[in-house]
Amino acid sequence: MNSSLASADFSKGRRATESSNEPLLHPTARNLIATARSWLSRVVSLAFARFLMIFFVGFAAGLAWQSYGSAARKEIAGWSPHLAWVAPAAAPAGPSPERLKATSLALAAARQSIDKLTTEISKLAASPEKKARASRRGQDTRG
Repeated sequence: MNSSLASADFSKGRRATESSNEPLLHPTARNLIATARSWLSRVVSLAFARFLMIFFVGFAAGLAWQSYGSAARKEIAGWSPHLAWVAPAAAPAGPSPERLKATSLALAAARQSIDKLTTEISKLAASPEKKARASRRGQDTRG
């Protein structure tokens, strides 16, 4: 193909900087795209609004449950015997003697373990000092 012919064909086309009055798409296609865009924007905005509403209702329910949880549980449990498991557990009247005895025994065992660890640590801390003293005595007797 002749290069001058190709450049002449190219120069006949319109430049990128030139504006044209001809639409790029057929009017029906533009109308279809505009309709789809408006429908999509409505759907997305409604979905986002729905999401925000659900989020804020859930957040408010969580705050209400934190504030009024025990009273709400009692009320829900009172509606039906099948919902009795929702009711808050009854608080124990006080610590039982068996539990106090078990706790005191566990504390005594922990104290003994801590005392043993303390003596072992003090022995380990004292052993380098003894070695240093012994090595100094050995040097004194040799010199």
